[in-house]
Amino acid sequence: MKKQKDLPSVIPVFPLSGALLLPRAQLPLHLFEPRYLAMLDDALKTDARMIGMVQPNDAVDAEEALHTIGCAGRVTAMSETESGGYMITLTGVSRFRIEEEVDGFTPYRRACVNWAGFEDDLGDEQSDPDMDRAGLMGLLRRFFEDLDLNTDWDGMNEAEPELLINSLSILCPFEPEERQALLEADTLRERREMLVTLIEYALHGGNEQKVMQ
Repeated sequence: MKKQKDLPSVIPVFPLSGALLLPRAQLPLHLFEPRYLAMLDDALKTDARMIGMVQPNDAVDAEEALHTIGCAGRVTAMSETESGGYMITLTGVSRFRIEEEVDGFTPYRRACVNWAGFEDDLGDEQSDPDMDRAGLMGLLRRFFEDLDLNTDWDGMNEAEPELLINSLSILCPFEPEERQALLEADTLRERREMLVTLIEYALHGGNEQKVMQ
């Protein structure tokens, strides 16, 4: 298990609206812009092979403002595309808090980050003993039918709570600010409760009446 003291204090950050990476989850990315190809090249030269995913903060009246909290992932897979870009997979390591951006000569952005407060991200897979799987699956079926989406229901029924909740948080078509709220949830239980609330809200077209009793 990694320890926070072993994590780098400065990491490259990739601002991408709507993208959500969570600890121990995976996020596929297509890199093709020269600055992000340079970022990947530099990341692969380090032992950590780490890239920080962070969302732009449109609520702040400042050009290129970022949310304070993001999640760093390790490059665990990559393949070159015919166009000269790369498909990579980031596996989430830990959330972080941006302290300040680092000026330098790289074409991509870097930041000094603080890992404090996210110690559990480096621990064992989290559990959610209060999860009502049957109720959650019923709600998900209604949500997926409403959006005309298909999924592997057998796999979802068998998935461990963390894999299920985090995968749904990543894959469901939520707004960027909703994804940020899911990222910042302190515990898996809080993330699951927020996920249920967002799905209920979406099923009712934006009103707050509850679907799942």
